[in-house]
Amino acid sequence: MSSPDNRPVFEHAASAAHSAGGVDTAGLVSSGIPGHERPVPPAATFEIPAPTEPVGGKFAFFFAIAQLGLFIALLGPVTISMAIKVITVVGQENSTTAQGLILGIGAFAALIANPVFGRLSDQTTSRWGRRRPWMVGGSIVLALFLLLISLANSVPLLIIGWFGAQLGANAAFAAYLATIADKVPPSQTAKISALGGVMQNVGILVATFVAGLFTERMIPLFMVPALCGVVGMVAYALILKDPQLHHKAPSEGWKAWVHTFWVSPRKHPDFAWAWISRFLLVLGSFMFTTFRLNWMLDHLALTAEAAAQVVFLGVLIYTIVLVVVGQAVGFISDKVGRRKIFVFGSTALFAVGLLMLTQVNTIGHFYVVEAILGAAFGIYMGVDLALVIGVLPNPENTAKDLGVFNIANAAPQSLAPFLGAALIAGAAKNYSLLYVVAAALTFLGALEIIPVKKVK
Repeated sequence: MSSPDNRPVFEHAASAAHSAGGVDTAGLVSSGIPGHERPVPPAATFEIPAPTEPVGGKFAFFFAIAQLGLFIALLGPVTISMAIKVITVVGQENSTTAQGLILGIGAFAALIANPVFGRLSDQTTSRWGRRRPWMVGGSIVLALFLLLISLANSVPLLIIGWFGAQLGANAAFAAYLATIADKVPPSQTAKISALGGVMQNVGILVATFVAGLFTERMIPLFMVPALCGVVGMVAYALILKDPQLHHKAPSEGWKAWVHTFWVSPRKHPDFAWAWISRFLLVLGSFMFTTFRLNWMLDHLALTAEAAAQVVFLGVLIYTIVLVVVGQAVGFISDKVGRRKIFVFGSTALFAVGLLMLTQVNTIGHFYVVEAILGAAFGIYMGVDLALVIGVLPNPENTAKDLGVFNIANAAPQSLAPFLGAALIAGAAKNYSLLYVVAAALTFLGALEIIPVKKVK
């Protein structure tokens, strides 16, 4: 593929990169910000140039709308609506075990789907581009399976529904997330990724609000969020400049699909440390959020309706703090060119918040802890994805490699329900043990970011 002045696209990209920050002797495109260098593949294999032009407000707005819509649809069930649905199917007494099984198996689908659909997106030669077909198609599949969940009257049907919903959601998300690496230059990655993180958590807030409106009406409980997911992705797809890939990389056969789920920690240790850190933070977080409503019912003795309202107000406080802190830290991180100190501090603070839950006996205390967790996660979401993009192994496979990294999001979501259910098993339901273990795992995640070298 050639540029308008008949120079190869790669030559254009190298020239543009040189004017923005240079191409060093090791073959790295530099943005001029330490820790943002990216490896440059040979001209013959890299058809789509790395981003150098800043993105504007239109891109940022629709990027945010897409993230918001998708996570209203996806995290509503994880946060509250699946718990409500499961209680209607099996009763409150058996709900934690059934919910752990449903969410755990569904999260396993996410573990598989994100890197697989990421690789497919990287290699898609559709006239509509590499990312848009998967973004739109995945959101529609998610909506269809959420409809199945709303109509289901048994645990097996709920398992099938959530498994399929995770497949669709992760097909959309893998392609969507890759658009940051496709379109956003390194000097803006923290600000844009912080915006996405903010919208993810606003999505949780909206989902809990919807759940409060429709606690006994299953179809709108799931389908209102589903519609938000489709609308958000379609709107972003319509404005996204997603160039067509004309030539796929040579096929490596079955080895390529094995490598879909693997990035060598020996060759790419910084990526591995960041992966482990994310895994442990998400594990600790989901050990709390998966059973938050059940904790409200059992520990604070609230009704299902009252618990839903308390969760909503808690998430509202969490989100307000997260929005303010996340955007501020993303801006500061881009200015100073540092990521690690923010990621370490935020993960450690999140561990402290989880530990504080063991002392919560009133709704007011719960709200205080939600504010602390919101500040911690706001800092984290403002910086972590920018750090990850700075340590990606290969710019030709950004969606695939981000899919591998997203296993660190999906695998803990699969493990957390089983581990959490085991920790609180029994008539007494030991939620304090759940929170202590979650806090310890999360703090270990903070320590894992220290060895990262490529990004400051």
